[in-house]
Amino acid sequence: MRNYTITLFLFTAVLLFSGCSSKQKNPRWVINEVMVVNEDSYMDDFGKRNGWIEIYNNTAATQDLGGRYLTNDRNNPTKYPIPRGDVLTRIPPHQHALFWADNNPFNGTFHVSFKLDPTKENYIALYDNDGKTLLDEIVIPAGMLADQTYGYPQDGVKHDEEGNILATPLERVTPSSNNAILEENPKIVSLREDDPWGGVMTLTSMFVVFTALLILYLIFNYTGILAQRISQRKVAKSGSLSAVRSHTHLSGEVLAAISATIHELKEDQHDIESTILTIQHVKRNYSPWSSKLQSLRRLPK
Repeated sequence: MRNYTITLFLFTAVLLFSGCSSKQKNPRWVINEVMVVNEDSYMDDFGKRNGWIEIYNNTAATQDLGGRYLTNDRNNPTKYPIPRGDVLTRIPPHQHALFWADNNPFNGTFHVSFKLDPTKENYIALYDNDGKTLLDEIVIPAGMLADQTYGYPQDGVKHDEEGNILATPLERVTPSSNNAILEENPKIVSLREDDPWGGVMTLTSMFVVFTALLILYLIFNYTGILAQRISQRKVAKSGSLSAVRSHTHLSGEVLAAISATIHELKEDQHDIESTILTIQHVKRNYSPWSSKLQSLRRLPK
């Protein structure tokens, strides 16, 4: 009997210990980033700017958000039921889903039935399909600035090793993207530190652009000259009259002046010829109007 009691005690202790250890610091679903006031940031598919809630799949498997509930009311956990059957609610591993807090659920699956209030503390929670099991929750403090987000510096990591909550206002706005910069180019970081106003970058860009334009001008200019010389050589080899003209090196202006002069000379000759009168001799010795026949009245026959 004593052995049975000890065994039962150990079994109960193991169950309690395993139950406590199974409680995850970072759950499967994490409300990863929240924007309360959206003035100049990300727009939805209707061209509107509203607050939004980013949910992160914190597992290595594809999970479906369909059938779960989003709410901003502690007393109403089923305030917005996420529709089932939408393929877009199937979130791949370590990816994000973005919900718009615009109080217009008829705009689609990702438009919830409530808004966020910047003047007070905002409570947001995600509940499981039964409407009772809390999957994750977050509290956004009042007084959030416009276009500022609140969440976790690293995706899905809610607590540190000591169990402290890591939620904080974030430096960067990253809807449907990683909150943390995984890698940075050291040259860009160095340039940002050495040139905070961007003057060196501006001058460098202008130098590159004008240098490219100068190179293009020289290329096209010398290409045209080379093509003209090649054409003259071909004409000279052909032995035609044009070859003789090609050796005179007359410019286009000179040829145009010669053509205009020749045209004026031709026009002057035409004007002189147009003033010549031609008189032909009339063979009739009488005028038809002086004939007596024209003065007589003819009787009808």
